[in-house]
Amino acid sequence: MATKTLDDLFYETLKDIYYAERKIVKALPKMARGARSEKLKAAFEKHKEETEGQIERLNQVFEIIGKRARAKTCPAIDGIIEEGEDILDEFKGTPALDAGLLAAAQAVEHYEISRYGTLRAWAKQLGLKDAVSLLEATLAEETKTDEALTGLAEAALNSAAQKAA
Repeated sequence: MATKTLDDLFYETLKDIYYAERKIVKALPKMARGARSEKLKAAFEKHKEETEGQIERLNQVFEIIGKRARAKTCPAIDGIIEEGEDILDEFKGTPALDAGLLAAAQAVEHYEISRYGTLRAWAKQLGLKDAVSLLEATLAEETKTDEALTGLAEAALNSAAQKAA
């Protein structure tokens, strides 16, 4: 068996996040349709557009390393998205729905932040300067989205869910 290197790990993780982003871009419209809050709907729609750009950046990173863009099934993101779908079903029509959807969206963001932070560090280690800048751009977007979701939760959605009690 061939020895695996950081190059191999970088490529495998890149395939993982590529799969995740493609699943996320498909899940966001469903979450937007299910959301009651117009601000949350708008946040999901904005993030869908950003995610499409992030997929393009990932394609560029694959080009930089000379590999074909391929997805590798990511059970973690499948599970997080499934949890979001469960919230849509279990809390449909209730005041707690938006708080639950927002929490599911933040679980996605935290996964992405973790992956992009790791990939950026590895790209630096591997001397992939162009990949570093692409990954940093996406990491900054993911962090900003997470902060915006936290603000929305704290400003309105969590208290709206609580008042229903």
